[in-house]
Amino acid sequence: MASVAKVRRVLPYLSLAVLAVLIYDAWVFYSRRQATHQVEQERAEKDAADAQRTLEQLGRLKIQNFYVSPPVVERGKSTRLCYSVIDAKTLRVEPPVGDVYPALSHCVEVSPQKDTEYTLTATDEAGHSVSEKAGVRVVARQAKETPR
Repeated sequence: MASVAKVRRVLPYLSLAVLAVLIYDAWVFYSRRQATHQVEQERAEKDAADAQRTLEQLGRLKIQNFYVSPPVVERGKSTRLCYSVIDAKTLRVEPPVGDVYPALSHCVEVSPQKDTEYTLTATDEAGHSVSEKAGVRVVARQAKETPR
């Protein structure tokens, strides 16, 4: 009987301890859920802003890149003239280099005989145009050394 009396005396305190642990666990779970929700919401807002910027850029005529790689070449050798355009209907390169067309990434092989500056002109459906320039430097062939 004495043990039952001890249990009845300790039971309210034990119940309070269990209740305190349950409340603490609930608070931790809730605060972590709120933090996760906030991070997800901020990420969704950033993704939406990035998507909006991309859509705005896609609606505008733009030459993303226009370059020669490598920019220095030996006479008689070839190099690559590369470009990337957005929202272009037609493309033109001066001096002419062959088949060019609107693309997000395209390169054309060129073999200039002298230093050359290329001009890429892109035109959209409304007739607006933009231009960029890229140059290549042509150097004399280096004589090959003969082994001794």
